[in-house]
Amino acid sequence: MIDSLSAVERSRIMARVKGKNTRPEMLVRRLLHGAGFRYRLHDATLPGKPDLVFARQRKVIFVHGCFWHRHEGCALARIPKSNRAFWLAKLEGNKARDAANQRQLLEAGWKALVVWECELKDRDALERRLRSFLMDSDPSPVE
Repeated sequence: MIDSLSAVERSRIMARVKGKNTRPEMLVRRLLHGAGFRYRLHDATLPGKPDLVFARQRKVIFVHGCFWHRHEGCALARIPKSNRAFWLAKLEGNKARDAANQRQLLEAGWKALVVWECELKDRDALERRLRSFLMDSDPSPVE
């Protein structure tokens, strides 16, 4: 299937896709800050540059877009109809990179939590999940 946009238009649109300070990330940050948690942002010394870092607790939070990080079973994680081969390779590469980063964090003694974009719909449940993760002292595997 042919793309409905020209290469220049597609490039302009894709250039506007942000990697940091996205709406979902900002919502999670506001929830946590309002609950009294303090954190560092995008620590480049850690694998995957986690969105939120709680250094004393050795915990990190990633806020993932369902499309870009291939959230299993989520309607937002659909594959575009045009240029499917490119998108499958790109998005599966993102997913593999995420798994490798989380494995490296675990091996280094960090605990990680992934918050998916679709989870932001139920803010009460999200806040409970975040509090549970941050208040729990059990060093269980990556979630």
